Formats: sequence, structure tokens, C-alpha cells
Amino acid sequence: MATGTNIRTYFDGAWHADDVAILRAADHGAWLGSGVFDGARLVDGLTPDLDLHCARVNRSAEALMLTPTVTTADMVEIVKEGLAAYAPGSAVYIRPMYWGIDGDATAIVPQPDKTGFAICLEEIPMADPSASVTLTRTRFRRPVLEDAVVNAKAGCLYPNNARMLAEARSKGFSNALVADAMGNVAETATANVFMVRDGEVFTPVANGTFLAGITRARHIANLEADGVKVHQTVLSFADFETADEVFLSGNMNKVTPVTAFDDTRYQPGPVTRRVREMYWDWAASTA
Repeated sequence: MATGTNIRTYFDGAWHADDVAILRAADHGAWLGSGVFDGARLVDGLTPDLDLHCARVNRSAEALMLTPTVTTADMVEIVKEGLAAYAPGSAVYIRPMYWGIDGDATAIVPQPDKTGFAICLEEIPMADPSASVTLTRTRFRRPVLEDAVVNAKAGCLYPNNARMLAEARSKGFSNALVADAMGNVAETATANVFMVRDGEVFTPVANGTFLAGITRARHIANLEADGVKVHQTVLSFADFETADEVFLSGNMNKVTPVTAFDDTRYQPGPVTRRVREMYWDWAASTA
């Protein structure tokens, strides 16, 4: 599924031009869903937290009973080698992936001794800083660890996210604000979520029902270093109805302002703008 252009694929120990085939029909990942991935970004020559994204895909593989075959350090070097083929200033989405190849005698449990690995690079522009999203409720919820592999960035989790998005779009909104099993706000269908009230920032506490993202953690660290109080706590839908600002946090676009939650309206505010500014200042400082 290509969402970008100028695709390059690392597979079988070499870089290939184009969106090459990497799965076979009988691969465990193809028919039983044992696939994990992660996402990083190249923007203006910067690859913020690339090492953390590469480390997380290895943890995700282990959560699906797969054996990672590439170290974090080696993966970073492979990615950098692939990025060298892109023109200066390119915005590239970086997606390392693992999947199961063989199953056990039941076919259901992936065999850990044989794991597929690839990296896909796609040119995907960053969203315009003025772009925003609207949110609504959804009847679908985030699962818990007893139900699904929520401790991994796993492809098998995304059909549930797709149901959330489809429902939100059918109601005229662009994304969904999603509850956990207890009915408290967890995240959105595509990204972690923050809200601002009286100059302080709030985000759902990581409770094992969603991935507390790498970019989310970076925003929290930047805010706290800037003297802003950040609360990682239990939040209800009513809390978002009384927020001054709401924004999303994710690797694809880093910071996305929210302008509506059902009947509640927001303006992209100073904290949201400051979070974006601090993120790119931090990224530039690591170059």
C-alpha cells in the first residue's frame, strides 16, 4: 500500500528502487497477521529519534513472538544509507518492518527462528502547519493487553483504528477521540492526544491500552524543560469539552491542532504553536 512516492525498499540485505514484493502467500505475516512496523521521519535533513523508533520495532517484534534480526545500531545505519539516495530537503517516511514467515505445528504461533525484515522509505510531505483536524466520539474502544498485542506497533491492531476513522468520517469529522475499556480517553484513532487548560497541559496516562508514543514523550520533555506543568492523568470526554486547546502528537506530522470535538470548538492556541516550535528547535539541536 503506497501512500507516498519515490519509494525505496531494503530487503534481503540490499536496497532496491521501487515498492518491491517482500511477502509470500504462505508467510505467517501474510495470512495470520504477525507483522509489526514503526515510523520515523526525515525532514530538512533531520531524523528525530530515529534510534528510538528502530529500537521500538525490535520490541514490537518480540511482543508478537518474533525474533528481531537487526540491531538498533545496524538498522539506523541501513536507514541512513537508504536516505542518501533522496534529494536534499526531501520529506521521507521511514518504516522498518518485521513479520513471521513460518508457523508451528498448529500454524498459529509464529516460529521465532525465521523472521522477515524490510525497510520502506516513501516521500510523504509534512502537513501544512495550518492544517487541523476535528474529533468525535466512536463506539469502538482501545483493547487491553489481555485482548490484543497493545504493547506492539502491530498491523493487526489497525483494522480497529480503521473502524474508528470510518465512523468518524461518516459523522462529518476527520478523526475519533477514543476511550479505553473503562470509558476514559486513551488517544485518537491515529495519534496520541493532549489538551490545554489554564496554561497547563494534560494527556491520558499510559495505562497499557495504547502506545505512549516517542513523539509524545519528546513533547512532554520539551514542555517540562520550558517550565510548563504536564499532567499524565485519567481524562474524561468532559475534560476535553472544557479544554482551551487540543492537539495531536504523532510521528507523521509531529503536532496537529484540533479545532473541534463534537459540538465543542477550539482555536489553535499558543501552547500548541509553542510545542511545535520546541520540537523542531530540539530536533535541530541534535543534528
